[in-house]
Amino acid sequence: MFRRLALAAGLMVLLATASFGVGLSIWSRRQGPHRAGSTILHWSPAADSATSAARLAQTGLISSPRLMQLYLLTLGRSPAFVAGEHLVPAKVSPRELVQLLARLPIRPGVRVSIPEGFDHFQVASRLQAHGICSRDSFLAAFGDPQLIGGLGITGPDAEGYLFPATYTLKLDSDPKQLLVRFVEQARKRLRRVAEQIGPKALADLETYRGWGEHEILTLASMVEKETAADDERALVASVFFNRLDDPNFRPLGMLQSDPTAHYGCLVLADQIPSCAGAPARVTPAMLRDSANPYNTYRHAGLPPGPIANPGEASLRAVLEPAKTEYLFFVARGGGRHRRALLQQAAEAVPREERSLRHGRGAAARQGRDRAP
Repeated sequence: MFRRLALAAGLMVLLATASFGVGLSIWSRRQGPHRAGSTILHWSPAADSATSAARLAQTGLISSPRLMQLYLLTLGRSPAFVAGEHLVPAKVSPRELVQLLARLPIRPGVRVSIPEGFDHFQVASRLQAHGICSRDSFLAAFGDPQLIGGLGITGPDAEGYLFPATYTLKLDSDPKQLLVRFVEQARKRLRRVAEQIGPKALADLETYRGWGEHEILTLASMVEKETAADDERALVASVFFNRLDDPNFRPLGMLQSDPTAHYGCLVLADQIPSCAGAPARVTPAMLRDSANPYNTYRHAGLPPGPIANPGEASLRAVLEPAKTEYLFFVARGGGRHRRALLQQAAEAVPREERSLRHGRGAAARQGRDRAP
């Protein structure tokens, strides 16, 4: 009889334990408390399960600190929570919350598309909207001098290196790791385009212009912002190269691109008088303002760095521009330009100047072939 009672008691304890484990597992998979949006959580290290559960309850991420403590004890996960900032989506379950805070590879992921022509502010906002990382943490990584230097980027930040593509990204990711991935993808695509065109394209830009990766991405970003049509990009690139080289263009070397001046107002608004009020569109005052280092109406040559993040089509346009004598392009809406007016603009030069320009003849065209 005693043995039977002991066995029955053991079975009851085992059944109760199993039931509690099943119930705890079900609880861990339920949605957390309702919240209007994502929560930015700053986690400090060395917290035990009770302290961790209490903290999470205080921030409104869980409904029961006691159950969370027991859940953490069954997992032994609380010491593995990653210190620093976390972006926690709304209604995340306790199980997913643990995966996020520990940054486990099995945590949920989403597909995020970065369109061509986005600047770093837009990329940062999109990452936060998808629960990948906070906008501010990405912007901090974007301009981190140590990280930028370690990646071999010669500019002050990673603008131009956030390659536009569709990525599968884990929720609550380290912004520094994201930046490394974007930069690697940008360089991979640039190498791929260069290999498709041939090694001479990169070699000529380096030999005759002293251009490297930074300059290529800078001009490609300008092409990206000037036209939305892939079939126009090579033409727009040719106009910019001609403005750098053609002695009939005055002032010589002024690229005269509105988007560059606008970008200067995005990143240096407090230093540029004409940017006061943060105008959404380029104004005449902005184009006259030499205090803007990105103003290519007042500063010859390329701007200090990329003004957006170009896609493959714009990279290809810079490495393989059309061979034209065009010096102007005129917008006609929808992101396209009037080719007829583009042609007319080139032909509108007085006959004497046009003769002088064509008088450069084969030597001029050959020189442009050598230094695209």
